[in-house]
Amino acid sequence: MSALYAAVALVAAQRLAELAWARRNLRRLRARGGIEFGATHYPLIVALHAAWLAAMVAFVPADATPQPVLLVLYAALQPLRYWAIVSLGDCWTTRIIVVPGATPVRRGPYRFLNHPNYVVVAMEIPLFPAAFGAWMIAAVFGVLNVILLAHRIAVERAARPD
Repeated sequence: MSALYAAVALVAAQRLAELAWARRNLRRLRARGGIEFGATHYPLIVALHAAWLAAMVAFVPADATPQPVLLVLYAALQPLRYWAIVSLGDCWTTRIIVVPGATPVRRGPYRFLNHPNYVVVAMEIPLFPAAFGAWMIAAVFGVLNVILLAHRIAVERAARPD
């Protein structure tokens, strides 16, 4: 298996495991009275992430030589991603869910940033294809992701103005 396919498979497995964890938490949040906001844009986020990985397989040569420094930078983002996810605990999901009366999490990286996971994702989306020399995929998906995240953050702020 090429380095590209192995890396894409690893990232896809990571994302699928996160979706499973998010679904588990979603059920718990809904059981606590959680209300979803921004459901209409959620399929776009899922599609963007799926298309991002599919574009890597479709348009990057299987024998593309990875740039080790960029792969190390991508890997270095993962502890930050999981610090954010673990800090939210059972409140972490890939959807925008507000439980009435619950206070926002202010531990872990959330002490410093309102959206630390979004910062990580905004760096991951262009960095991963760039690590394989796919600069156009990096640029296109990086921009599309920032546009979606800007919308998502606005929806989150409207849903929970505190």
